[in-house]
Amino acid sequence: MPSLSSFADPRTYHVLSYGTLLGSIIFQSFIGGVVAFKALPRPQFSTLQQAIFPIFFSMQTALPVVLALTYPGEKAAGIGSLLRTNEGFGGLLAEQNRWTVMVPVATMFVTSLANLVAVGPATTRVMRERKHQETRDGKKSYDAAPHSKEMQRLNRSFSRLHGASSLLNVAGLLAMMLYGVTLSERL
Repeated sequence: MPSLSSFADPRTYHVLSYGTLLGSIIFQSFIGGVVAFKALPRPQFSTLQQAIFPIFFSMQTALPVVLALTYPGEKAAGIGSLLRTNEGFGGLLAEQNRWTVMVPVATMFVTSLANLVAVGPATTRVMRERKHQETRDGKKSYDAAPHSKEMQRLNRSFSRLHGASSLLNVAGLLAMMLYGVTLSERL
């Protein structure tokens, strides 16, 4: 059984943050989102995603910051696990960690931040514009063609933004997996 001192150890929060980060992106991307898309009518699916994504992207942006602040560093040679070097944010900046730690953690942060403050809100804005256009056209955005010129423009815009968001998500996931390999070598 772990001692209570584990709660004071930043490494505990590092591992828990990493697990939460990886688990949430895998669940939302490959399980929750897919099941919701298949199980819900499109309007309800859209409403659900609009409610989930700001929370999801906020968490995906905050947790890499926690990872940076709680970075466990390396065990000091020959001393065991009591003394560590290059811990915390300074450890990310250490030259030997730039490609294996700093770049993946920064990639996780930047991709999620881009989805949180730019791509996600733009996608939601286009979704709302499409909803208004559906009312004007009397036809759903996903109904068979032909569509009005405005709906065609909105559909293209939505597709580009959704694709950009998905690409950012995959880049963040790949960075998480790469960092997971590095982290496992340090345990």
